[in-house]
Amino acid sequence: MSDWFANKVAIVTGAGRGIGKAVALAFAVEGAKVVACDVNGDSVERVAQQIGGEGQAALAVRADVSKAGDVALLVERALAAYERIDILVNNAGVLRGTRLEDISEEEWDWVMDVNVKGAFLCTQAVLPAMKAQGGGKIVNMASIAGRSTSTWGGAHYTTAKAAVLGLTRHTARELAPYHINVNSLSPGSIDTEMARENSTPEQRAAEAPAIPLGRFGSPEEVAALVLFLASDEASYITGANVDINGGLLMI
Repeated sequence: MSDWFANKVAIVTGAGRGIGKAVALAFAVEGAKVVACDVNGDSVERVAQQIGGEGQAALAVRADVSKAGDVALLVERALAAYERIDILVNNAGVLRGTRLEDISEEEWDWVMDVNVKGAFLCTQAVLPAMKAQGGGKIVNMASIAGRSTSTWGGAHYTTAKAAVLGLTRHTARELAPYHINVNSLSPGSIDTEMARENSTPEQRAAEAPAIPLGRFGSPEEVAALVLFLASDEASYITGANVDINGGLLMI
């Protein structure tokens, strides 16, 4: 364990599994107090217990980030426990591979609400605390889908992740005077539960050779990039998107 984030408080949404879990654990290893949020209360409680078992501070909060009331409670509980919020990682997301002509209005709204509205609501909710502190870091989870198209997701997922990129740019410009850095990262094919649930083993086996590095990325590799963007070393980076896709998309 190091003290890269000593005395820092980090909220990580979608922390119950996959990339979010890896991010929450990585922050804890680097000394941060972690507020782990997920719509699945049992899974996020296990993540918090794992962090606590290693001697670090962690708070588990069950919340649906697409609902303003849940988000308000998330921030309220974080401040009650730790009195500040230094970092927000908007990682919560959902993916469906439904074909364009088969996407229902309800499914479209759900994908947009979790991926885009959730990031907006969480960003809005932490602003009073970050402004009062004199700064903060916000990291949004976009996707290669938002930069191109989605391999396994539908049109709603591609659209949602493109919107996250736009949200990142606008909030970065608007919040810069308050010393709040806002950046995003765009993972490609990462070996997560969500990816496995929305693809077949045959599809994954066929895609790997098309990636220049010849493999899928790991959640831990994405987490390392999140931590850099949330660190003081990235203090002059804002409004940026960083690709992490093994060379699958080079622009």
